[in-house]
Amino acid sequence: MSGSMLTYNINDGFLDGIVRGYRLGILRAPDYSNLTQCDSLDDMKMHLQGTDYGDFLENEPSPLHTTTIGEKCTLKMVEQFNYLRAHAVKPLSTFLDYITYGYMIDNVVLLITGTLHERDPEELKDKCHPLGKFEGMGSITIEQTTADLYNNVLVDTPLGPYIQGALAAQDLDEKHIEEIRNTLYKAYLEDFDRFCKTLGPSTYEVMHTLLGFEADRRSINITLNSFGTELEKEDRAKLYPRLGLLYPEGIRNLAQAEDSDQVQTALAHIPIFKSLFSDVGFDEDKSLEDAFFEHEVKLNKLAFEQQFGYGAFYAYFKLKEQEIRNIVWIAECIMQDQKSKISQYINIYD
Repeated sequence: MSGSMLTYNINDGFLDGIVRGYRLGILRAPDYSNLTQCDSLDDMKMHLQGTDYGDFLENEPSPLHTTTIGEKCTLKMVEQFNYLRAHAVKPLSTFLDYITYGYMIDNVVLLITGTLHERDPEELKDKCHPLGKFEGMGSITIEQTTADLYNNVLVDTPLGPYIQGALAAQDLDEKHIEEIRNTLYKAYLEDFDRFCKTLGPSTYEVMHTLLGFEADRRSINITLNSFGTELEKEDRAKLYPRLGLLYPEGIRNLAQAEDSDQVQTALAHIPIFKSLFSDVGFDEDKSLEDAFFEHEVKLNKLAFEQQFGYGAFYAYFKLKEQEIRNIVWIAECIMQDQKSKISQYINIYD
């Protein structure tokens, strides 16, 4: 169990120090100021060399592409994760495995979609997130059907219990693709939360908040995205994770919502969501997704204030994801000569 001062430093103290050291390398406001003043991606490359990213683009030919920058930033994050995972012992190693399951779900959905469209498996594997790759991906062939994918590959992944508990082979069709993603995420978030509860209060206090926010965000997005589709209210309600500030009263209200105004009404009793929707209404350049990301950054920064728990490991990689989104956004604005929008990134640290 994590959370004991007496045992935490023995098993996990070294890696805790490493991840807190990683956090010090996260880009800050002056770094973003330099990046937004660049006139080309090669200029960005030069400025990033002065950060913890170092010479990660050294071998990339000019002209650079935004996809290359995004991929290389992601690989840098994956290197850090793999170092932590290689040196972790249980239960931290299991906790880190859980972090990969979210990426794995996105990869599974990508593979199902690609199989339905008879896409080249090698092309699909290249597009998969490195942290979500799993044994069996190498055996996927273009001749396989979604039933083959289900029976021969997916049920043997770490997601197998989620898949077998909620999906059948005949569910793997294009009509249900987002329902598949949301069904798997629901099972994953609930399972991850249960696991964190076994790790002691230092981990659970932080992770219950972080996983709960992710659950709430998914429930809200599921509801908003369902309007104008064939998804029935009863089926929509089955996709809501059973945790977070919305559970259970807010979930019941969301299940009955028929438009975005009713969604806001359903969330009005929860101050943070009332505030997030209000922020979006006052700022025409900010989307609801942006508001969610901003609040998520605040929660993840707070996770580092807790000692003797694993929340900082999860929070660090969430902050790193946001940093990569910021870098790619700035690169896209430079490439498309959209300097007026270049400052619409989400700053993490001043």
